[in-house]
Amino acid sequence: MTAFAIVGASLAGAKAAEELRAAGFAGRIVLIGEEAERPYERPPLSKGYLIGTDPRDKAYVHDAGWYAAHDVELVLGVRATGVDPAAHNVTFAGRDPLRYDKLLLATGSRPRRLDVPGAHLDGVRYLRTMPDAEALAAGLRTARHVVVVGAGLIGLETAAAARSHGAEVTVVELDRAPLRRVLGDEVAAVFTDLHQAHGVQFRFGTGVREFRGSDGRLASVVPTDGTELPADLAVVGVGIEPVTELAEAAGLAVDNGIAVDAGLRTSDPDIYAAGDVASVAHPVLGKRIRVEHWSNALNGGRAAAHAMLGEPVSYDRMPYFFTDQYDLGMEYTGWVEPGGYDEVQWRGDREAREFVVFWKRDGRVLAGMHVNVWDAQEQVQALVRAGHDGTAVDLDKLADPALPLDQ
Repeated sequence: MTAFAIVGASLAGAKAAEELRAAGFAGRIVLIGEEAERPYERPPLSKGYLIGTDPRDKAYVHDAGWYAAHDVELVLGVRATGVDPAAHNVTFAGRDPLRYDKLLLATGSRPRRLDVPGAHLDGVRYLRTMPDAEALAAGLRTARHVVVVGAGLIGLETAAAARSHGAEVTVVELDRAPLRRVLGDEVAAVFTDLHQAHGVQFRFGTGVREFRGSDGRLASVVPTDGTELPADLAVVGVGIEPVTELAEAAGLAVDNGIAVDAGLRTSDPDIYAAGDVASVAHPVLGKRIRVEHWSNALNGGRAAAHAMLGEPVSYDRMPYFFTDQYDLGMEYTGWVEPGGYDEVQWRGDREAREFVVFWKRDGRVLAGMHVNVWDAQEQVQALVRAGHDGTAVDLDKLADPALPLDQ
């Protein structure tokens, strides 16, 4: 019987298994995960679950009985230790090797850790897994002073959750604005203003020198500017790094993630990669990119399934991410490297936080984002796609909310 192995019981891995069955694959599917939990989605962990509005079970990709019902062998709590491409084998700690015909690596990413004094103290938290979220949610229910290290999406969403629980919150960020590398100075200011309006304090241009505590418990955070911030809880969100050890040991090409072509195939013709760990040669952007967001795992897993079945696949989806913070909901589509645009085009009411914004270069839309304008996302995606295809648009029309977005 033909056997497809998926290492990484993640959203990407689970969606690949689902799509294989939906496409009619009747062979063996083995989905292996190092965590004890069945596959779950990560966005709820930093949003509704932390705030307390969503139950834990909302994060799961499938109900508990789905895997057996679809003849997917779900193996949890098992760590893959090696891949032998020549023998088509995956080895595991404490388990017999598994032979595969096709292999998908959906090993994801891990949080970058701070290597500073006191980083081991109880109360210094990271957020990536469901156990991380459970520990953090419990801490937020009682914490009075929370320090968030890093003003990316995880940091900002955690700050919003902490404020919803009534804690005093300070965000420590090396850059001069939140999300600046993605959004640029102009739009990043929206998130600075949003959080300050909800009582969050920012310390820009500084990192963390030390975590201080007593009896093994966190009491304060010392930024590199030498001040001392009281903290019952510190949440570190300074980025993630792809988990590439299996690929490297197997001799696969690695380039800021596991290097794959537009069909999500690695340098070995029978091994594929999808999700956070995949560094994709994007056929529209003309460069290799690695996208760390939910939609890439969702859609990349599905695309990898079709590639494993031998179907032609060109994974050309534009990067997409979303966030919910306080009363602000946002969706972003596109790809702009820092400094890669020459103008920001606004449409709507910035003060009321109901607007659409576009990043453009040479008259082309490279990325777009709406804030609380929920009927705009489809048009934004179309304009971004047209921009990357080389189509110029009438930016004066984009700026006028009285005119339709579709052009």
